[in-house]
Amino acid sequence: MDFTVITDNFTYFMIGRYPHGALGGVALTLYLALVSCVFALMGGVILGVASYLPFRPLRWLVRGYTHVMRGVPLLMVIFWMYFLLPLAFKQPVPENWTVIAALTLFTSAYMAHIVRAGIESVPTGQREAALATGLQPWQVMAYVVLPQALRNMIPSFVNELVSVTKDTSLAFIVGVSELTHIATQVNNRELTHPAEIFLFVAAVYFVICFSLTQLSRWLERRLSWGEGVRN
Repeated sequence: MDFTVITDNFTYFMIGRYPHGALGGVALTLYLALVSCVFALMGGVILGVASYLPFRPLRWLVRGYTHVMRGVPLLMVIFWMYFLLPLAFKQPVPENWTVIAALTLFTSAYMAHIVRAGIESVPTGQREAALATGLQPWQVMAYVVLPQALRNMIPSFVNELVSVTKDTSLAFIVGVSELTHIATQVNNRELTHPAEIFLFVAAVYFVICFSLTQLSRWLERRLSWGEGVRN
């Protein structure tokens, strides 16, 4: 196998044409994953908390949203955002942001379940004790429940980042120059080393996702150790 095609195009694989052109490759893959996860975390917290509010229609709306998003392919959501956002804003929307919007909407549904599980992991006695001190229900959620729940959810959030990193590979379908799209471009230009190109792409995804998985396991052990010390 001849990996000179990788070394000759290594910078292109890593950052695309940046700084003389658009960011691409591995850098854009990580950018899409990180930005989408930050927005999805905020959306997941809002949805997860909303599912606990006493307003029943809102709970039904949240549950309906999460069921729909968890029941459709991500590729379909990307197409929705790619075609609907320009219509909604009455102007072109950069492809990167259509993908970020799709990943955010899709991942928020999964984050909401993580947040809900984290909230349920906080002992009921703590909520009752906080209410007994005179705190309002929203204060109990904001100051007592959520801080503990979010701490317990950190490893799950990192695992979700792993999934989103892999999901960014679907962005090539709308022309976003992330790693998979760059690899396809190089392969179409070279035509002689497809095995080496896509083996390299697989290795890059593996290194990124394996590193994040190890981080998640380390955080889980670290947080469990911290709980043991306090207990």
